[in-house]
Amino acid sequence: MSNYQEWMWYGALEMLARTEQQHHQPSRQSLARTCLDGWEPPVDVIETEREVVVIAALPGVSAAEVKAVIEGTCLIIAGRRSSPAALGAVLVHRMELPRGRFERRITLPRGVYDRVSHRMVDGCLVISLSKGE
Repeated sequence: MSNYQEWMWYGALEMLARTEQQHHQPSRQSLARTCLDGWEPPVDVIETEREVVVIAALPGVSAAEVKAVIEGTCLIIAGRRSSPAALGAVLVHRMELPRGRFERRITLPRGVYDRVSHRMVDGCLVISLSKGE
């Protein structure tokens, strides 16, 4: 490996390590923003010939706590993740999963959708949007 390649490799590893550290130790500012503004669940958007599937990671969120609507060209997923009742009398060593209100706006691929279905699978909300003619 040349010196340049080695330098690039170590630079990339250092950047990944910094990103990982920031992920596990969020700043006070990001924590404050999360509490005030809510949080955004990560999503995957997958398109096939017949449908668009949106998968939102919502661990610990009840299906009854989630609302999903299409507004124009956006799918809006909103709801609340409550703290478990067991948190009332515990000593917390680490708490990384966000709580409180969440909302995520996803721009949908162009098209017409005629059927929408959703289900919770393994802590993820799976929304299927069937393509219309």
